[in-house]
Amino acid sequence: MINAALVGIDFGKTDFEASLEELSLLAKSAGATPAVTLTGRRSSPDAAMFIGSGKAEELRLACEANDVEIVIFNHALSPAQQRNLERALNCRVVDRTSLILDIFAQRARSHEGKLQVELAQLQYLATRLVRAWTHLERQKGGIGLRGPGETQLETDRRLIGERIKMLQGKLAKLRRQHGTQRRQRERTRTMSVSLVGYTNAGKSTLFNALTKAQAYAADQLFATLDTTSRRLWLGDDVGQIVLSDTVGFIRELPHQLVAAFRATLQETVQADLLLHVVDASSSVRLDQIDQVNEVLHEIGADTIRQVLVFNKIDAVPELAARGGTVERDEYGNISRVFLSARTGVGLDALRAAIAEIATAEPLVQASQLLPAADWNAVPHEPSREPELGR
Repeated sequence: MINAALVGIDFGKTDFEASLEELSLLAKSAGATPAVTLTGRRSSPDAAMFIGSGKAEELRLACEANDVEIVIFNHALSPAQQRNLERALNCRVVDRTSLILDIFAQRARSHEGKLQVELAQLQYLATRLVRAWTHLERQKGGIGLRGPGETQLETDRRLIGERIKMLQGKLAKLRRQHGTQRRQRERTRTMSVSLVGYTNAGKSTLFNALTKAQAYAADQLFATLDTTSRRLWLGDDVGQIVLSDTVGFIRELPHQLVAAFRATLQETVQADLLLHVVDASSSVRLDQIDQVNEVLHEIGADTIRQVLVFNKIDAVPELAARGGTVERDEYGNISRVFLSARTGVGLDALRAAIAEIATAEPLVQASQLLPAADWNAVPHEPSREPELGR
């Protein structure tokens, strides 16, 4: 484990503390130990160093005093800001996007997952190649050095461009294979259900509890990167469905990852039903629901029927008694299910809810059943908890 300094600037967002806590979890997931946390308030980022020269000096002194080897920003940095900060701090600087990409690189297990992560990393690196050649600027008087530097830089860009094209081709082939598998399911009229939700909401634990699979599940961010699908028997009236466990979402999910993981997220886009798993014990669950719905909109899955599944109710005393409760909207459609994947309470109610939706013909899109605003009508303050029972 290496010592890290965490930097978060409050630009007036209400979820600043939660976002900073999430950055600490991300840093630990990547293998770093948060030794210093620097915060501040600004109306807008500093163009040169994001945090301003005064804060940069304060950060440099804190890094020297705590043997910090890496500085992690809870924001996206421009290549110039990153370069200027590294010069001022004399240590490595990474932004939120780079940190998440690093975690994904550590967690990718399948061939497809590794291809997707490499593509995202190369697309990110392509904008920052100049950093690798800044040493040439310090070599004054070296005749001929500038030319080879530019030549090497162009060579690297060309090689990265070729590698990106190759990876995109491989992923396109995998997408076609997935499409063939989905068409086969459609021919056999097999219902497809995808688990979606914020990272660490308990999707993999729920997936294992429902299917008796052995998918990797852990109390950490991005434990699951590769989509895992299993058949689930729901009785003679319904038969089998296909249940898929997908990668978790997070606020400000890097666009490179959304683009690279389209093959994996395609399972979500093509699903008949989305089970939106929510961490009921999270104090910012309302915001997390919003973040997930934003990504679903971005990938074109926001019109698929969605059921909110409130997980981890065993960790919330006021919700523990609601295990197995199924709530409906004003049209009588199932909208919420309360359960604990860890203890098993409420799993039967969820199976019954899926079966009821599966037997309803036809499967109606979520936008026709429940307005998007109602999806988020989940209280996150104690004073509003009675609304859950409506």
